[in-house]
Amino acid sequence: MGSRWSSEEERQPLLGPGLGPGLGASWRSREAAAALPAAVPGPGRVYGRRWLVLLLFSLLAFVQGLVWNTWGPIQNSARQAYGFSSWDIALLVLWGPIGFLPCFAFMWLLDKRGLRITVLLTSFLMVLGTGLRCIPISDLMLKRRLIHGGQMLNGLAGPTVMNAAPFLSTTWFSADERATATAIASMLSYLGGACAFLVGPLVVPAPNGTSPLLTAESSRAHIKDRIEAVLYAEFGVVCLIFSATLAYFPPRPPLPPSVAAASQRLSYRRSVCRLLSNFRFLMIALAYAIPLGVFAGWSGVLDLILTPAHVSQVDAGWIGFWSIVGGCVVGIAMARFADFIRGMLKLILLLLFSGATLSSTWFTLTCLNSITHLPLTTVTLYASCILLGVFLNSSVPIFFELFVETVYPVPEGITCGVVTFLSNIFMGVLLFFLTFYHTELSWFNWCLPGSCLLSLLLILCFRESYDRLYLDVVVSV
Repeated sequence: MGSRWSSEEERQPLLGPGLGPGLGASWRSREAAAALPAAVPGPGRVYGRRWLVLLLFSLLAFVQGLVWNTWGPIQNSARQAYGFSSWDIALLVLWGPIGFLPCFAFMWLLDKRGLRITVLLTSFLMVLGTGLRCIPISDLMLKRRLIHGGQMLNGLAGPTVMNAAPFLSTTWFSADERATATAIASMLSYLGGACAFLVGPLVVPAPNGTSPLLTAESSRAHIKDRIEAVLYAEFGVVCLIFSATLAYFPPRPPLPPSVAAASQRLSYRRSVCRLLSNFRFLMIALAYAIPLGVFAGWSGVLDLILTPAHVSQVDAGWIGFWSIVGGCVVGIAMARFADFIRGMLKLILLLLFSGATLSSTWFTLTCLNSITHLPLTTVTLYASCILLGVFLNSSVPIFFELFVETVYPVPEGITCGVVTFLSNIFMGVLLFFLTFYHTELSWFNWCLPGSCLLSLLLILCFRESYDRLYLDVVVSV
């Protein structure tokens, strides 16, 4: 939000003069003292409409993840219906991390123009993207280009749905609800990607799953019709969410829910410079970006990794689905716990990454059962993979809250934009690399426990601070 709001009306002071205690030297940092508003009338006020705002944003994030992962679960059907090559399928997935290249532009827009304008632009890009994919054209070459264009536009919506969750929670929610709101808003995008594993295969038949009485041409036409039904449905849902957002999505509440929501922030340029020069932030940002980037790339080729263990593509999809769903549930539960027991974010991350390191090591050693003699069964593979996904995915909202607390008063959108940009760079490089070197993937299994152990050590050495929470607690007292 920077030092100014997005319009002249919004730039007016939220709090009246002369009502707050002078805290003076009690602040932990000069920036936190500078962020203190001129006056503080009390702990703030929350509005019931905050849940509606959170619902609209979460639905937008859910659908963005669903659209991004449309083609992976039905790649064999898409090859037959549209003539996609292996490079086309890989590029359809790569449009997600590629969409983060203009991430800093969306960070600037969120900082200068506020939440409403940024969310409207994001949802409009999704409308255009899903609409492009639905244009009825018989030329397969042109159709493939339109689909790629649609996926690219949907990828450009990624920076907002992945970065703006802490900004929304600070703007609308009180200090004892912020982590929960961040978890809900950030986890729904992952849940949308997981639900694509159900929607696609349930609606679109596999090439060998059509009726044997159908000819090859009629089978292709049938599969194409079912894929287009999915595309039209996704387009309709995106249009509905865009209409609801256009009708009602206020940029902020009439009164701030907390002192932190009313305080001034650093400018865009100062924020970026401070982030890049803050060693503690860079340490915890790498602890987030490296393991989650490696895990995203590993998940993208999970079916290939499990093929030597005689695990089918369908079972691999179910493993990915339940790991994400479990991560969403545990992530929201952990965030709720963090709201009740404040100042425990580092401890929660240590517990989660201890579990992730053990789970990834278990999976890697199980795959080497000829050497380790560990039992290689469906149960052990399911358990180790799902536990790994639960531990890593549930750490995302906890990381986001810790990022914001560490560098306050840097705006939330800029802080989370930098770390998600780094994570997507890691994921994009890995996916690009695996596109060309996918014949031998056993080495990739060792990257998981290595990255989790590195992150665990970085978190252990990290010195936590809670300047934003300190601001709210001291002023409330």
